[in-house]
Amino acid sequence: MEKIKICEKCLMPSSRPRVLFNEDGICNSCIYLEKKNKIDWNLREKEFVEICNMNRSKNGNYDCIVPWSGGKDSSSIAHKLKFKYNMNPLLVTFSPLIPSNIGDLNRKSLINCGLDSYFFSPDGRVSRYLSRRFFEERGNPKVHWDAGINALPMHVAIEKNIKLIFYAEHGESEYGGNVIKEDSDRIRDLEEVLENQIGDVPENWIDDYVSLNDINMYKYPEVDRISEKKITAYYFSYFFKWDVYENFNYCKKNFDFRTSKERISGTFQNYDSMDDHIDHLYYYMQFIKFGFGRCLRDASRLVQNNHMSREDALNYIKKYDGEFPNDHLDKVLNFLNLDLIKLNQIIELHRNKEIWTKKGNELFRTFSIK
Repeated sequence: MEKIKICEKCLMPSSRPRVLFNEDGICNSCIYLEKKNKIDWNLREKEFVEICNMNRSKNGNYDCIVPWSGGKDSSSIAHKLKFKYNMNPLLVTFSPLIPSNIGDLNRKSLINCGLDSYFFSPDGRVSRYLSRRFFEERGNPKVHWDAGINALPMHVAIEKNIKLIFYAEHGESEYGGNVIKEDSDRIRDLEEVLENQIGDVPENWIDDYVSLNDINMYKYPEVDRISEKKITAYYFSYFFKWDVYENFNYCKKNFDFRTSKERISGTFQNYDSMDDHIDHLYYYMQFIKFGFGRCLRDASRLVQNNHMSREDALNYIKKYDGEFPNDHLDKVLNFLNLDLIKLNQIIELHRNKEIWTKKGNELFRTFSIK
């Protein structure tokens, strides 16, 4: 394993999957941010308005889809489309694995502003089985959920003949990753999604417990069917400068967006990724596999957009990054049908031994974040 680098600007380590660094020790997420600072965002908004004008419904039908978790990012997009740009979006949600009360409240709050929602809940028996299986096999209990949130909006667009989808941000550009095509930060590219976000096809999940019928809504529609329906999926972050903290501020200002009463385990903030209790374990596994956790992820994004100093970020990382995910742990164990001993055994199986050494029950990182 190559020596792990730490971004000189945002603190993201090179152990993050697919992130790249230049000769000056700057990650490609920060390099992309420098490019964004030179963009004429007024021109980008004009392009966005033209796309809306070409697709705006004149008969009351839905004219676009927003893949929607109920969190700050997708909620801010949906609210702006409806009330600033006079669109008629349908909000499409693939159910969280372990829905939180605060997530339910935030979804209801936005719906009560005057938006329509399509909420899909997959077979719970199969979903729980796949979460347990993927947690054991890959250290990721959300593999199938990632497939579902990518596939469902396309299924709904085909079914309801909606030609326009607005996803949130292009993660490979915004956070550092493998950008396959030059314009893939504008128009969502299926090849890139399959390679970078899902990395698998649901047909591979079939076993003695999971049948072909069980994976229907996890499967991405045929590309020819999408082309036939003339569906285009754009990234909102191409048209407007992406800033997760400003998305949160927008939601707080424009509707009753709830936050956690206390900080979320593993980080300093109380407003991001609150919709699914499984996320506590999911982010902890990133810490175990890649050497950075939820706190570093959150702090890095705030540092990039000048909402936090690098020094403050380092202090938070030292204090909270890699904190064991005790929040709602009983619900997570019940969902995965595990006890704490078995959970820790699986976690240990996925510990990256090139990143972590272990003495007793304590973990020591083989590189420093500074």
